[in-house]
Amino acid sequence: MKKLANRCIFALISILFLSSGASAAEYLIPVGRVVGLELSQGSVTVAAFDDTLPAAKNAGLHVGDEIRAIDGRDVDCAEDVRRALDHSDGTVELTISRGGNEKTISMEPEVTADGPRLGVYLRQGITGIGTVTWYDPETGAFGTLGHGVNDGKGNLLTMSRGLAYPASVVSVQKGRSGHPGQLKGALSSDRLLGTLSGNTAQGVFGTAPDAWEGELMEVASYSDIRAGEATIRSTVTDGEPRDYSVEILKIYPQSRSDGRNLLLKVTDPALLETTGGIVQGMSGSPLIQDGKLIGAVTHVLVNDPTTGYGIFIENMLDAAS
Repeated sequence: MKKLANRCIFALISILFLSSGASAAEYLIPVGRVVGLELSQGSVTVAAFDDTLPAAKNAGLHVGDEIRAIDGRDVDCAEDVRRALDHSDGTVELTISRGGNEKTISMEPEVTADGPRLGVYLRQGITGIGTVTWYDPETGAFGTLGHGVNDGKGNLLTMSRGLAYPASVVSVQKGRSGHPGQLKGALSSDRLLGTLSGNTAQGVFGTAPDAWEGELMEVASYSDIRAGEATIRSTVTDGEPRDYSVEILKIYPQSRSDGRNLLLKVTDPALLETTGGIVQGMSGSPLIQDGKLIGAVTHVLVNDPTTGYGIFIENMLDAAS
């Protein structure tokens, strides 16, 4: 993990243009705090070159090349690359995938004070923040986002492993019509909070023992949810989660699996003043109605940041199981 100084990570949320076993829980903690998420794909890709270390570029490596192996050792993450270079004898043989074709490149790593380096910046997955929807203190299971994390091609990222870290909001970009806002966050500690077990279309799930405290709340069924007043629990500044008023405008069929089960509108003056409505990074914020946990915020409408969608809690918990 890199040093935390200046390490800002950005929000994960879907934008619209118009196994944790928690499903059996009857009571959960609606959290509303941001969390740092690091999802690895089980692959390492060249994202850019370090112009001060030209060895890889001179050897013929390209941006977008996926490094599959070094000296015959499989590579799944950046740490595997560093480990392979440390054990090299001065020359390495890279097995790469480029455009669906596999090829081999031989090169001499750059010698630096920190050890041998390829001279590239590596991408090994997705890093960002999300808001924790629910937490089960009995099992340590939690859910966040209410939607999946996509790869660079718009497909659901196939996660080989994932980690969760404590995070905080460092600034807010207010949303306006045509320009969705954003919560910008940073890791508040390099202490591992938990591990991720699944990336699904209905949320990202994991386990984080003793991570969050709060009052248990009954989990609503589909039939409990009604149009009308509700609240969002979210952290939009560097502080404690707060409850903000919203109105549920429309309820869609439970069978709808795209995370757009509830149409809602922000009515809380304080939230509108701070964020302009729903912004990137609030994805996963728990929705509460009549003292029950009913769902989570998932999407914002680009042309109207005061309005967005939410997912039913039952659909999210079914995906977690």
